[in-house]
This record gives sequence, C-alpha cells and structure tokens, in this order.
Amino acid sequence: MTTEQWIRISTDAFNVALFAYVSAMVGYFHHLAFRRTPVWRAARLVAVAGVVAHGLSIAARALAADRVPWGNMYEYSSLLAFLVVAVYLVYVEGVRRLRALGGFALAVAVLTMAVAVSFLYVGPGPLVPALNSYWIKVHVVAAIAGSSLLSLGAVCSGLYLYQERRERRLAAVGAAAGRDRPAPIMGGSGVRTGPAGSREGETGNDAVARGGLLPTADGLDRLASRIIAFAFPIWTFAVIAGAIWAQEAWGRYWGWDPKETWSFITWVLFAGYLHARATSGWQGRRAAALALVGFASLVVNFYAVNLWIVGLHSYAGVS
Repeated sequence: MTTEQWIRISTDAFNVALFAYVSAMVGYFHHLAFRRTPVWRAARLVAVAGVVAHGLSIAARALAADRVPWGNMYEYSSLLAFLVVAVYLVYVEGVRRLRALGGFALAVAVLTMAVAVSFLYVGPGPLVPALNSYWIKVHVVAAIAGSSLLSLGAVCSGLYLYQERRERRLAAVGAAAGRDRPAPIMGGSGVRTGPAGSREGETGNDAVARGGLLPTADGLDRLASRIIAFAFPIWTFAVIAGAIWAQEAWGRYWGWDPKETWSFITWVLFAGYLHARATSGWQGRRAAALALVGFASLVVNFYAVNLWIVGLHSYAGVS
C-alpha cells in the first residue's frame, strides 16, 4: 500500500475510535445514573471496538511514517489516550470489577484526542534529528505509559474527593436523624426512610452502598494509590532514560532544561504522594489533593513546556 493509503487508514481509524469513545462514554454515564446492565455491556463493547480501531490507527501511522508512531505531540497524545482506555478496560474493569469509572476514563481519552486532532495534528514524516535515536523507543514509551497511568490515578483521586465529601455529608445527616428519631414507646417505628433512599441512622458508607453512584471513598483511595504506585517506577525510569539520552545527545546528563525541570517536579510530587502515604498516614483528602497537583504538573510538562517554553526539547512537531 502507498503512504497516502496508510495515512487515510490511520486518519479514518482515529475518527472511528474517537466516535466510539464518545459513544461508550455516554453509555457508561447512562449506566452510572440508571444501572442498566445491557447499556453497560453495549458501552463496553463499543469501547473495546474503539480500542481496536485506535490500535489500527497507531499501526497505520507507523507504516505511513516508516518509524515509531510517537515522534510528535499528536502521536504522543494518541498513544496516551489509547493506553488510558486499554488500562481501564483491562485492569479497572477487568480485574477490579469497577464499572462506574468508565465514563470518566473515556472522558480523559476523548479530551486528549480532541485536543490532538484539533490543535496538534501534523502529517506523518521523518523524525527531527534530535529524536532520531534508539532512545526514543525506550524513554518516550516509558513516559507515555507513566503519563497514562498517572492520569488514570488522578481521575480516581478526583472522584475520591467528591465521594468522600458526599459520604461525610450523608453520615452527618444520618447522625442528626438518629438523634431526632422518636423512641418506639413514644409512637415511632424506629425505622424511617432517609435521604438518597437510605435508612436514617445508617453510616455514610452504608448509605453510599445503597443509594450512591460511585464506589466507596475508601475504595477509590486505594485504587488511586495502587495505580500511582505502579506508574511511579515507570515515570522514574523515563526520567533516568531521558538523562542517559541527554548525555548521548548533548554531552550532559542534566541541564535543568524546562522539560527536565518539570519532569523532575512531577516526579517529586508523586514521590511525595507515595512517601506521605507510607510514612505519615497521608491517606484521604490530603493525598488526593497532592495527586491532583502532580497531575497538573504533568499537564504543564506536556502542553505548556512543549508549546510555549523555549528549550532544548522544543520539537513538539506542531506546524
């Protein structure tokens, strides 16, 4: 096949994947609100089809460019979105059996792909000289994998903050209702229906389990910590591999270039997240807030540094 044909296949498959992710996202949110199992099954099937189409798009892009398909911001974004959805389907939903997070994971992928196709797209072509190295197959792959996992962990942390606040509110309402409940000898039945379909006097976790939409706050907190704990060594390896590549390309391991600096800031934030959880008991809201700050640093590192800050890594590939 010709290069133009592979480009057409890659573009069409990307569009199919994006449409599938949007459709699946709507289906997952519908399931989240109404708990319709057939809707979840359809949404999952569409999401899997989207992953297949997305994989085809990435492979066709590689054949069209005759190189690895992660040489610019558009390709990096595409592969990152692909991994976010794939990890969600395989681990979060397949292993952890959590269906309620699908819409949020797909939203991350949809936003990433929408920004990529709207603002970052360039046609396939040869790598810029700075990237034409064996290390692009090591350093950049590790960075994409780490970024996708850290993004998924941040999603869980953000949902934890919402759910934890909701559970505290329900617990407070339940405690107040328990104090006001009349004793049976005074004519009260001792059991009344409370907010969100729960029974008054139940704990916040019980109320969420019966009437809530998301997993419990503790469950979200544990899931976020496990994903980030898995992602952190990968990100660490990406930073180390980048330093080795810098020595090969520029004759020094570290020069506080903006990309190096923000990668290190991101590393420090997530290292602090894991250290605080392990040694200082920083579980819950403080840990989740730190994870979100780390995610914000990751976003700055990818978008702001690549597009607007001049440095040795200023080869975003955006025309």
